Amino acid sequence: MNLADKFHGRNVLITGGLGFLGSNLAIKLVQYGANVTLLDSLIPQFGGNYFNISPVRQQVRINISDMRDPNSLDVLVQGQDYIFNLAGQVSHGDSMRDPQLDLGVNCVSTMNLVEACRKFNPEVRMLYTSTRQVYGRPQSLPVTEDHPTVPIDVNGINKLAAEYYHLLYHTTYGVRSTVLRLTNTFGPRQQIRSNRQGFCGIFIRLALEGKKISLFGGGTQVRDFNYVDDVVQALLVGITTDACMGRFYNLGSHKAYSLVQFVEILQKHCTFEIESMPFPDDKRIIDIGDYYGDFSRFSTATGWNPEIDLEEGIVRSLEFFRQHREVYWK
Repeated sequence: MNLADKFHGRNVLITGGLGFLGSNLAIKLVQYGANVTLLDSLIPQFGGNYFNISPVRQQVRINISDMRDPNSLDVLVQGQDYIFNLAGQVSHGDSMRDPQLDLGVNCVSTMNLVEACRKFNPEVRMLYTSTRQVYGRPQSLPVTEDHPTVPIDVNGINKLAAEYYHLLYHTTYGVRSTVLRLTNTFGPRQQIRSNRQGFCGIFIRLALEGKKISLFGGGTQVRDFNYVDDVVQALLVGITTDACMGRFYNLGSHKAYSLVQFVEILQKHCTFEIESMPFPDDKRIIDIGDYYGDFSRFSTATGWNPEIDLEEGIVRSLEFFRQHREVYWK
């Protein structure tokens, strides 16, 4: 059975559904014939907006509510076959500036969701998107799932706790979940007004504007990158693969790049200058240094492999944002 058959006619709830990853997933699920409900709080800095789902606006249901309030979840989870829990606060810097918000959006919201499923839909399948930040500073590379989890910011701690809410309810109550630890995801519909969804988006915006890009510490830090279409594919195969339930996995890419190399690819398609700057103190204390993950465990379980390389993904992203700059940052 192919993926389209697995989702055709099924009921799917996406939390954070008007955001970057949620909207791209929603568009694919509508193409597969799923009955899609999008839940979003539309907190301004998190990047959700109605334009993200414009290709499928008339084919999805939308619920605007905050998962920190459990009342709507008790109703929304009922009758769902799949729930993709993508909502969350992802800015590492914001988590240090406002730890209470991060705690509420990432932990309280997740607890409310798994509790609602335990009470009203224990047969559902869930997938939670976590982050490589749970590992902290890598002790060895590439980082495998056996690497110690030693987060170095509030966001990493809360995302790790949210992982374990899902996995605990899987083990204790049979509410099936899997966890994917995402790395640097980028692509169309990303929030690029600020760096709250990582440096990829803000670098793309600055490049399109022809503005100088500052690389802290010389930009020698190495990262891995996933284009959003590849991540959507990982979400779909992760939630439908029985062997993934109750486990956590890394995503990653076949090749790692330094930030300098990322920006040099941008320079092939845009005109701007680069400068090197010392790390500001608030960024230095939460920088993890080099990171790239080993995704072989997930690949073995599902057959997933990223197909879109960094330059192709950057070209696609530049094309999308050139067409829609009035929506995404003007």
